[in-house]
Amino acid sequence: MQQTFATNVLKKEKVKEEEFTYIFEGYYKRVYNYIYYRVNCSYTTEDLTSQVFEKVLLKIDSYSESKAPLEVWIITIAKNAVNDYFRGLKKHKFFSLDTIMELVGREKNPEDILLIAETNDNLSQALNTLNKRERHIVALKFGANFKNKDIAEMLQVTESNVGVILYRTMKKLKNELEGEW
Repeated sequence: MQQTFATNVLKKEKVKEEEFTYIFEGYYKRVYNYIYYRVNCSYTTEDLTSQVFEKVLLKIDSYSESKAPLEVWIITIAKNAVNDYFRGLKKHKFFSLDTIMELVGREKNPEDILLIAETNDNLSQALNTLNKRERHIVALKFGANFKNKDIAEMLQVTESNVGVILYRTMKKLKNELEGEW
C-alpha cells in the first residue's frame, strides 16, 4: 500500500513537471516581452519573469480552465508581479543599478551608450505619460504579441474598442516623442 502511494505521487509529480515544461516553453517569451515593455530593464524583467513562473508552478493546481484561458491566467500573474514591483519602487525611491548595468554591460562605445540611454529615456518618458490601462494594452499588444481579439477578451471590451485605444495611444506616443526631438 505504501509503495503504491509513493508510486502515484511520483507519477503525479512527473505529470506536473511535464505540464510546467510545456507552459514554460510555450509562454516564457510572451511573459518576458510583456514585462519588459512595462519595466524597460532586462535584469528586472528576468527577475520578475522567474517570479511569475515560480508562482505558476506553485499555483498550477488551482488553475481552472473554466474561469479563464491559460494564457490569460499567466499574463494576469505577470501583470500582478509588475504592479507589485512598481508598488515596491514607490516605497523605496532609489536609483536603479540595473539600468546602469544594462548600459555598461554592452560592449559599445560611450557615444552609443549615451544614444541608447537617451532613446530609452525618451521612450520611457513617453510611456509614462500613458495611463495604466493604455500602458497595459501596449504591453499586451507589443510585448506579449496578443491580437486585438485576445486583448479584448482579457479586458472584457470589444475588439474595435481595443483598436481605437491602441490607435489613440500610438498617436499620443508619437506626439510625445516628436515633441522631445
